[in-house]
Amino acid sequence: MKKIISLAIMSTLLVNAELSVESIKEMVQRIHQKRKGVKLSTLDSTVEPFVRVQKDDNVSDFFTPEIKKIEVKLTLHAIMNGKAFIDGKWMEKGDYIKGYVLKYIGTKGVVLRNKNSIKKLFLNKKKSNFIKIEEKK
Repeated sequence: MKKIISLAIMSTLLVNAELSVESIKEMVQRIHQKRKGVKLSTLDSTVEPFVRVQKDDNVSDFFTPEIKKIEVKLTLHAIMNGKAFIDGKWMEKGDYIKGYVLKYIGTKGVVLRNKNSIKKLFLNKKKSNFIKIEEKK
């Protein structure tokens, strides 16, 4: 059954396909014929279809207001007992500083978050930043 259907499809395609050598030669001959173009005088008198928008530096754009991004500078100085010393204040998880919430306190850094961004602060690689408590024996 499958063979009969495939043979019927193939024979239909072959009957309807009019790609003989003569038809291909005719198509190539039509492609090579020189076509008439538009006269230069006609092109000179046509109106340019493209629109160019020029931006005036003196006029502010109503649709794209300038958004000034202010970079908040925060410095992590130390981490001890689950608290972080940021810009001269000891902070705990959930505390607010300069519009950010302290979300995570790790061993070498903290994660702060506000509505739009996440800020990660890390301790410097200097060993003097790590507070170590040693017991005297």
